[in-house]
Amino acid sequence: MLTLDKAKELNDSKVTEAHLRLHAKNVMYAMGAMADHFGEDREHWMAVGYLHDYDYEQFPDEHLLHTEQPLLDAGVPTEDVRAILSHGYGICTDVQPETNLEKSLFTVDELTGIIQACARMRPLGITDLELKSFMKKFKDKKFAAKCDRELILRGCEMLGMTVNEVAGICIEGMKPYAADIGLCGTQAEE
Repeated sequence: MLTLDKAKELNDSKVTEAHLRLHAKNVMYAMGAMADHFGEDREHWMAVGYLHDYDYEQFPDEHLLHTEQPLLDAGVPTEDVRAILSHGYGICTDVQPETNLEKSLFTVDELTGIIQACARMRPLGITDLELKSFMKKFKDKKFAAKCDRELILRGCEMLGMTVNEVAGICIEGMKPYAADIGLCGTQAEE
């Protein structure tokens, strides 16, 4: 099973850009919360979340095409590599998410982008972000417009959950790590 230490070692050997490392952390913490929801191994899900964009910085136009063999060669278990490949389903891979781990990664990858954008606008960041405030921003297609809401909705449907449910889990799961993900708010910057 992929450990968090191994995921960080592998990811940080390829990903150097601050915003991509920040995204990896956002997804990692959201995946930890999803693991808790499903009664699964938190550290394992966090590890998969942290490593999910392993090849993106080097190959943004060929994302996930340079992931499988290097990760297998590094000793990452086949099922964890499959989970990582599945987050690109219908975009850059044909690996359909089947497990709750895969479906969660597929969903929270985009969802955390909107959560982060929403929290960055708030005086107290994510620390006091409520679901209803997030949902207003989610419904505003001009807000964080690059985040694919249809993909998020498709992922939630795969999970048999609503956006409200998944977003609530992710927001609450990310709150304890506000400082680590730079979401303490604009007041913290003053």
